[in-house]
Order: sequence, then C-alpha cells, then structure tokens
Amino acid sequence: MSENQENTKKGRGCGFGCMVLVGLFLGAGLLVAVMLFGFLGASSLPQEKRLAGLFHLHGAEADAGEDEAPYMVETWSLGHGDVKVVRIPVEGMIMLGESAWYAGNANTALRSIRRATHDPEVEGLILEINSGGGGITDSDIIYKALLDFKSAQPGRAVVSIMGDIAASGAYYIALASDHIMAHPTTLTGSIGVIMQSYNFKELAAKLGIQDVTIKSGANKDMLNPFQEVKPEQREMLQKVISAMHDRFVTLVAENRKLPKETVAPLADGRVFIADEAVRNRLIDSIGYNEDALVKIAELLKTDAVKVYRYDEQVTLMDFFASRPGIGMHFDLKRFMQESAGDVKLMFRWSW
Repeated sequence: MSENQENTKKGRGCGFGCMVLVGLFLGAGLLVAVMLFGFLGASSLPQEKRLAGLFHLHGAEADAGEDEAPYMVETWSLGHGDVKVVRIPVEGMIMLGESAWYAGNANTALRSIRRATHDPEVEGLILEINSGGGGITDSDIIYKALLDFKSAQPGRAVVSIMGDIAASGAYYIALASDHIMAHPTTLTGSIGVIMQSYNFKELAAKLGIQDVTIKSGANKDMLNPFQEVKPEQREMLQKVISAMHDRFVTLVAENRKLPKETVAPLADGRVFIADEAVRNRLIDSIGYNEDALVKIAELLKTDAVKVYRYDEQVTLMDFFASRPGIGMHFDLKRFMQESAGDVKLMFRWSW
C-alpha cells in the first residue's frame, strides 16, 4: 500500500470518528432540550387546566383541585350519541402509589374516575376490567371512587365489562357497577383474602446467617422470614384475614342483592367461568363491548352514547421523575422487600 493511500485511509477514519463525536454531542444536546421542554410542559399543567376549554376538558369544574379533577387529555373514542360516557381500563395488578412501578394502570384508572366525577357532562362510565386483583385498600379506594362518581350527580351509571380475568380485587371493584357483564371466556370470582410470606430459617442456618432482631414486643416481628410462625401469631393473623374476608362477602351480598348465607359458600377463593357466575348471580350477563354500550345507553335512558377516553399527559421527564403509575420507578431494594420481607393483605387471585 502506498504512503498516499495509507494517509487517505487514516484521514477517512478520523473524519468518520469526528462525525460520530459531533453526532453524539448534538444528540445529547437535543435530549437535554427535549427533557427541559418536557419539564416546562409538565409544570404548566395547572395553567392548562385553568384554560379547560382550550384543552379538551369539556365541562370540567374550574374550582376542582388538581387531585380532584386531574388534567388528562380527553379523546373521542366511539359512538355518536348525545350522552357523554367515559371508558376506563382497569388492567394488571391493582396497586396504587409511588411503589406501584410493577403494577397495572390502577393509578391512571383512579385519576380517570376522579376526573369524570367532576365533569358534569359525564353521565356514565364503562369499566373495561382485565385484572387478577391486588391490594385490599387499593381495591377499596377505587370501589369508593366509583360510588362517589354516582353519588356526585343523580342519574349516573356504571357498567363493567370483564376481559380474560376479573378476580378478587378486580371483582371487588366491579361490585360498584350497576351492571356487570363478562365475556364468554372470562374467569371471575376468587372472593377471598390472601397473605403470603416466605420462611428462610433452614436455608439461613445452612449458610451460617443469623437473625438479629431487636423488638419492643413479642409480636412486633410476626412473619419474620428467619423465625417460625408461632401458633398464637398465626391465630392473630387469621382473625385479620377473616375480618377482611367478611367485609368482602358483605359487600358482595349487598351489591348483588343476595343473602350473605348464599354468598359465603361461593367465597372460598374459587374462580367461576362466565356461565357459572351468571347462574350464581355474581354477574348480570354475558356479552361483548358492543353489548356494554347498549346496556349503558339503556341505563341512561338514551338511544346511543358518545364514548370518550382519558389519556395521561406524559412528558419525557415523567420517565425519570417520580409520578405514581408513570415513568421508571424500578427499585431493586424495594422490590425485594415487597417480594420477601414486607407482607401485604391482598384481594388477589393466587394463580
């Protein structure tokens, strides 16, 4: 190879490398600019909310707080009726709060219900449920939010349409509906409460790991994974489980207008196929999304409805900031604690 050819090759290599460096520099600058723009956009949401008429927040009350009527983009989904209805998906694990990074869309579902509650034009909700349940309190909060939606304005109605699964806490939420509909292939029910933990005592002994726990009382470390559960502690926990289970059974009886004695034998944690659920009066009918639209129109005494959906206003900053249900909240330490150490009462189908 001649000296000129070698110099030409080196020159090309340097030029390509410089181009790569310039590209990386420009890309980094663009990323920073987008993040800054996203931050400024997110910080302007309260102002946008006050300008509700310009941002698709039809009928929203101007005096409602940000948490009562959160800013969400409203989009016409389907239908051409005069009565306004909002469709709200409830998917995945039902868990609320900052720690719910591995959960479903429970945070968004709750925000959507509250958003609809403070819009006087919204007369009905269609819950599209596809969940195996989740936290007890989380499920109860969403259930109460649905009751608040109906009580805030006379004549409102809620219809639930179940997908693959609507069990335990998801069924608990559906109890607030005026009509519960399942697909022919839906599994529902699983009325019950579960508390799970792990015991590492034998494994720890083999590895030479010792438990060091300093506590104020004999029961302060119940379900310590490095100690056996004492019979009296198991009895205490069972009383808590039984109390939560009784509340679940009571709500099923009240909302489904069934004697509690009829519900109790069905509330052993089993799941039901759609036909069985209808026969046991746990749900009202079997159908598809089109049938849910017909039912909500019937309940609202109209021929047709116009259905909207709410979308979160997400900026690039949300993927790095701490916003419930949105962004990157991966925390390995927290996950390990919630998986092994921290014990939660759950309305969840233990599949």
